[in-house]
Amino acid sequence: MKTAVFMGIIFYSLTILIHVLIISGIIPFTWVNGGRSESFATQLPISIISIFISVIGGVFTLIVGRNILYKRGITVICWLFVVLWSFGFIQQLLGTPFEKMFCSLILFLGVISNLRMAIEKR
Repeated sequence: MKTAVFMGIIFYSLTILIHVLIISGIIPFTWVNGGRSESFATQLPISIISIFISVIGGVFTLIVGRNILYKRGITVICWLFVVLWSFGFIQQLLGTPFEKMFCSLILFLGVISNLRMAIEKR
């Protein structure tokens, strides 16, 4: 379980880092969101929401690591994250070259970490 939690924290940290780099302009906004963002103004809310979701996911991962929540509730939420990140992984494979080569690997880490948290005994 400790490895799954560690992988989850790495996943959420890298996701936040990517979106901070997009907001700061270091990563061009045309490299993400499948290249569909027409301007930085349209990409900014997407990146902010992604950071917010990543913070929530990171806090949840820390809670899972400490077994504070009810076991069944943890498992259900982990499975929801597995579905969400699996869908995102497929989207990344259909996206820009940056998403295919870099973001898809990060999302795969998120899928694996949440899958391990969902199936491992507590």
